[in-house]
Amino acid sequence: MSQQTDLFSRLEYFPVTVLHWPHLEQLFGERGACGGCWCMAWRLPSGKFHAGKGNKNRHALRKLVTLGEKPVILGYLGKEPVAWCSLAPRQKFVFLSSSRVLKPVDGQAVWSISCLFIKKPYRRNGISVQMLRAAIEFAAEQGAQIVEGYPVEPTMIKTPDPFVWTGIPSAFLAAGFNEVARRSKSRPIMRFQIA
Repeated sequence: MSQQTDLFSRLEYFPVTVLHWPHLEQLFGERGACGGCWCMAWRLPSGKFHAGKGNKNRHALRKLVTLGEKPVILGYLGKEPVAWCSLAPRQKFVFLSSSRVLKPVDGQAVWSISCLFIKKPYRRNGISVQMLRAAIEFAAEQGAQIVEGYPVEPTMIKTPDPFVWTGIPSAFLAAGFNEVARRSKSRPIMRFQIA
């Protein structure tokens, strides 16, 4: 059995609840994922997000979890949290409401995937594809009909992994998404239609 197949067979997914919060903190580490983001970059107005980098953003995410919103899905290998995927109904992401490039494709209700993160030792093993599939499953359980993602097209210049936090198109394609719009050369809008 290949290492990748073995990882797939052992990976489990859970929406973050208060019970899982310590595991999320463990995965995010002292820097709160990336520069104090705490996965709030798209959920808060820009000024509030930047002013809150660090503890304020951590408290904002914790509040969502406490209110029962389950804003993140955690992926585990055994008891170790190794990945997360942030998703919610599109209207929960303030950033999307002001983006010309990522404005709505049509009037349909969608769930949006805003962020993917894989712990460094486990990257490049297809775990992001598994997390996207888990996101589809979770969204479907909440009644979603369409799940949307906004990956970044890789360039010839090596981009550090933390800067492709919305994922890359090949992972979305492998998870069954299709490109439905592209208003920027580097940023397609991809969708999965839930049967």
